[in-house]
This record gives sequence, structure tokens and C-alpha cells, in this order.
Amino acid sequence: MKEGMREYLLLHYPSGHFDFVKGHIEANETEEMTLRRETEEESGIKDLQVFPKRVSICYFYVAKGAEREKRRKQGRGIWIFKVVHFYPARTETRDIRISYEHTGFLWLSYEEALAKVTFANAKRILSETEEYLKKSHSENS
Repeated sequence: MKEGMREYLLLHYPSGHFDFVKGHIEANETEEMTLRRETEEESGIKDLQVFPKRVSICYFYVAKGAEREKRRKQGRGIWIFKVVHFYPARTETRDIRISYEHTGFLWLSYEEALAKVTFANAKRILSETEEYLKKSHSENS
């Protein structure tokens, strides 16, 4: 946080969009373990205070390229249903070390982040998170 102001970390993906840290759950991991591992891998951040609020999105997409071919060989459909969970977290780390998966990063205020994220789902996640954090902060004041 900058001088008591809440900021959101957005990662710049090679395709050009800005979005949050994300990744796949591995065997024997909890959601929080995945969150911590992916955050460290993608940003170098280790000190996380994870909040209990979870924002989930669900969507379908069409498999492409190698994923499409693999699914066809297995006799599976090319439409994939995906569920993604996001958790807000706090860190004191400002020195970000992005992974090879990204081309840059930004720390932004809520308003700036809302304008910068590309996808409607990311805007919804950000809005719900900001509302939750404002409410929980006012209850704890």
C-alpha cells in the first residue's frame, strides 16, 4: 500500500492484456496453497495475508492448438467449462520480480486498475473485491 492507499497488482500478459496472478491447482494443493505458489512464481511475492473472500467466475471456451488436438485424440469435446477462483491478499512487498509469463506489471488504485483490466470478468472481480475490502475495513475501524 502506498501511504494508506489500497493498490492492486496487475500483470501484463504477452497477448497485451492486464490481469491478476493466476494459475492451475496442482495435485494435493489447497486453493490457498495454489494462490501462494502462483503469486510467488509470477511476482516473487512471498508475504501474503490472504482474505477469506473468494470471487469465482465460470465460463466456456473452445480448445485451440495442441490442447484441441489432444482432446480430439482422446475422443473428448473441444468445448471446455472452466471455474476460476480469486482471493484478495495483502502484501508489504513492492519489489516485483515478474516471471517469463509476463512482460510487465503495475500497482494501481482501484479506479486506475478498473480502467486498465481488459476483460469484463476481471472488472467484476475487482469491483466485488473493492466492495468487500471497503466493507471489511469500515467494520474493523
